[in-house]
Amino acid sequence: MITIARNWRVVVGGVAAGSAAVLGFAGASASADPVLPPPPAPVTVAQAVPAVPNAAPLAASPTAAAGPAATAPLEVPTTVTAAPTAVSAPETLVPAQSGTITDFFKGKGVTLEPQKAEGFTAINIVLPMPRGWSVVPDPNVPDAFTVLADRLGGDGLYTSNAQLKVYKLVGEFDPKEAITHGYVDSQQLFNWQSTDASMADFGGFPSAIIEGTYRENDQTLNTSRRYVIVPSGADRYLVSLDVTTAANQVVATADATDAIVNGFRVTSPTATPAPAAAPAAAPSATPAAAPVSDAGATATVTVTVPAPVPAVPATQH
Repeated sequence: MITIARNWRVVVGGVAAGSAAVLGFAGASASADPVLPPPPAPVTVAQAVPAVPNAAPLAASPTAAAGPAATAPLEVPTTVTAAPTAVSAPETLVPAQSGTITDFFKGKGVTLEPQKAEGFTAINIVLPMPRGWSVVPDPNVPDAFTVLADRLGGDGLYTSNAQLKVYKLVGEFDPKEAITHGYVDSQQLFNWQSTDASMADFGGFPSAIIEGTYRENDQTLNTSRRYVIVPSGADRYLVSLDVTTAANQVVATADATDAIVNGFRVTSPTATPAPAAAPAAAPSATPAAAPVSDAGATATVTVTVPAPVPAVPATQH
């Protein structure tokens, strides 16, 4: 709403009209008839009238027409300054302190139906696959949509990997409220230490991403985990991407994991998300990583999943 403030000052000048009367009394007359005194002579009094800013000129009276031309009143321009339009602050989501996103959906009676990559067309997913990585079937990842693994690197105990899951959400819920629970499952990991987190929209869709380290099987692992809720027609889907590597392989896999995290995209063939201001760059999955000089490690091949590729089983992770 625009509020316009105007200050008006009105100066009222009064014109005091004075008159004088002269009364004459005739002296005694020899005549017996009374003698009337002569009529008083009119006296004209002139008084200056101050100019009134923005005042409309008075209509000329018939008697004033015969006098000298009246001076036009002084016009004082009035400047009106409009108050600046209020800009609404961006929406800020408050992260939930308890209850994973799965717990939230269960509490709302929402069913999560796992989706498979083969023949899936409800939404479009782009998952960059770095050189040396491949799609692998992995029974250790329940409800996996697709899994990418580093077939060339690793430390012999843990294989760097990216796990993608897609669920159809059946039931009513508030996507913004649901996404506030996107940190909790990561925060429940043993010895979890956060390094970065954001609940900014991802491609115009509600999203949460959190990064950090945790302990598993006497190993320190570095991970980036994102949730996105994407509409498609009358349906909605929950897409999750976890990119994890051993802490001692962070530098060696920096370019590969960054390519996956920053190149990941989700779009809907039916939804048109509201345009947002310049989207913030996705946090890096390896915040402490140094650049790798090997040019071959930086090359990526962008693939659109589903694209099942036979591969040998991945090493333990």
